[in-house]
Amino acid sequence: MNGSTEASGSTPGTVTGPAGEGWSAWPAPAKLNLCLRIVGRRADGYHLLQSVFRLLEWGDTIHLRPRDDGRIVRHGPSAAGVAEADDLAVRAAHLLKKSAKCAQGVDICVEKRIPAGGGFGGGSSDAATVLVALDRIWDTRLGVDRLAALGLALGADVPVFVRGDNAWAEGVGERLTPMALPPAWYLLVDPGVHVPTADLFASAELTRDAAPATISDFVSGRPLGNAFEPVLRGREPVVNAVFAALSRVGRPHLTGTGSGCFVEFATREAAAAALAALPPGLRAWLAAGAVRSPLHVALEALNQPQGRRQEAQGTRF
Repeated sequence: MNGSTEASGSTPGTVTGPAGEGWSAWPAPAKLNLCLRIVGRRADGYHLLQSVFRLLEWGDTIHLRPRDDGRIVRHGPSAAGVAEADDLAVRAAHLLKKSAKCAQGVDICVEKRIPAGGGFGGGSSDAATVLVALDRIWDTRLGVDRLAALGLALGADVPVFVRGDNAWAEGVGERLTPMALPPAWYLLVDPGVHVPTADLFASAELTRDAAPATISDFVSGRPLGNAFEPVLRGREPVVNAVFAALSRVGRPHLTGTGSGCFVEFATREAAAAALAALPPGLRAWLAAGAVRSPLHVALEALNQPQGRRQEAQGTRF
């Protein structure tokens, strides 16, 4: 089904938030990898990456309610096949509680919009939002550097969401240089297939020794590509079919190591026209690129007059 979320609507399969008092709502934005290269491998086997993270004005919403009994409780379903104890949002709360020696607990409900396995960063962003929001709610005051370090223990993509800036990433994804990216709109498509990341990294077809690029290369418009695109397109006919459909309206790209695809446009009008031109049956929608993470914009708003009336008031998720 083709449709536009822009930031106020939702993709198919949305899980709604909880009812009752005491809950606060916090944005967990999605991301795109505007490029993704593998330039080497560390001695411990981890691949060395280069990527550009673009945060979006669209994503999940994390609902939190503090508890006095010290328990951390997940409300609602986790992602398919993920036990509550393995859920990244729950793990993030436990990690912060242990690291900060905090006696408080929390109820967690994730209002899901970001499809699992698409490479849009849903699990990582959920975890980052739990870390950042609970640091405020629990008054643990660890600060962004310590929160980012905790996030890295949960996943390589978590730190970029904790820090909240569009960024050039290196290392395993943890070395981040903030970038100012121009305004843009994105046509997103979820092909609905999921290939385990470990299988993709183990693929014989994967290019692991690309020449290192620079931020200047990206800014100049040099095509840097996604190392996983040829692998996924070769393994998954549906991904190849989505690329064929998107190529009629623009230049398609793959995001991350998932199957999610996107095309960038300068204006909402151009993106909407492309969406309307797609064949029926695709899970497709629009989202605006963010200048700064909606989570951090919401946090900053709380410091403004009357900002505490509602957590994350004014977010467009």
